[in-house]
Amino acid sequence: MASLRDIYKELLGISEDVASAMARDPAARTVAEVALLYPGVHALISHRLTHQLWLHGRQFQARALSQWARWFTGVEIHPGATIGRRVFIDHGMGVVIGETAEVGNDVTLYHGVTLGGTSLQKQKRHPTVESHVVIGAGAKILGPVTIGHHSRIGSGSVVVTDIPAHCTVVGVPGRVVARYGEHQTPPEQLLDHANLPDPIAHALDNLHKRIDRLAMLLDVEEIKTAQDAPVKSH
Repeated sequence: MASLRDIYKELLGISEDVASAMARDPAARTVAEVALLYPGVHALISHRLTHQLWLHGRQFQARALSQWARWFTGVEIHPGATIGRRVFIDHGMGVVIGETAEVGNDVTLYHGVTLGGTSLQKQKRHPTVESHVVIGAGAKILGPVTIGHHSRIGSGSVVVTDIPAHCTVVGVPGRVVARYGEHQTPPEQLLDHANLPDPIAHALDNLHKRIDRLAMLLDVEEIKTAQDAPVKSH
């Protein structure tokens, strides 16, 4: 049986989930709207119940309720996953969080995010996402990797390696394209899904510039050679 302290903690968690949605979604207008109509909030509330059932050995009931929540919200969170406080799942549709995943506090997940496993062994096989991380729409974090705190993962990226703290990651596979200092503006305030760095385009642009410089040098050398060549008399 849950104690009064446990019940209080769950109620506090629910209120924090609603407050997080109000703070991070500019479309949110009222607390009632968020509490009653936001599937990401509903998925987190459901997970708080199913996770407690899971911890108390009622795995079948936990899985049954989590599958109902999946059908109702479009978000699949395994009841064994550990979810921190003030997590915000925006839109929610297509989000999948595996059994051994760990999500820290103040994390933002956009629609289509997968925290998936890459092993068939009954061990830690899903990601650990530390606090204050933002994961863009459609991003996939695969395997028992760790995403460092205050990092941000660009939309559509696929991450299969550990990511240090205070980094921006984009691409397939995901690569660190920027790193921030400890005292800079938190990355969640900087994330713009339509204006992320493109390392491939940047490399190609540098290559084109280098080719242009080399072409100019060759042209100058050809002109100089032509000027220095002796004039044939007829």
